[in-house]
Amino acid sequence: MPPKLIVFDLDFTLWDAGGTWCDHLDPPFEMISDRIYDSMGAELTLYPGTIDILEELKHECIDIGIASRTGEPEWARELLDLLNIREYFRHEEIYPGSKITHFKRLRNKSGLDYEDMIFFDDEPRNITEVSELGVKCILVKSGISPSLVHSYLTSL
Repeated sequence: MPPKLIVFDLDFTLWDAGGTWCDHLDPPFEMISDRIYDSMGAELTLYPGTIDILEELKHECIDIGIASRTGEPEWARELLDLLNIREYFRHEEIYPGSKITHFKRLRNKSGLDYEDMIFFDDEPRNITEVSELGVKCILVKSGISPSLVHSYLTSL
């Protein structure tokens, strides 16, 4: 049975913010030839296949959410808008604090059980914490990829 909600972290999961986290960039952000740069020239890029993943999940009618622990939530939202991907996400939990709080709010807002969710994140501590809630968690080691998402969706 496919999940009802797939949740992604942002930094080092859906995108690379020039080798750091998006809250370490230096706005204002500028879009130049389909690339986003901060004021110091650091480039933020989506991992290859990210749009394909989001499109496929949308096509499969699987809700998509974000759980991002960032000190600059407005920057993250601005970057999502600049990348033209914010529209894919039905649920957004973007703020500092524990991913446990993010998932409690996702559960309350969506009305779904934790067992109906899958979470992709690059940080082992988040995987450990959130999996204790009953969410299926997948560690992302080198950015999200269609093959990684497919492998977990087809194994369900």
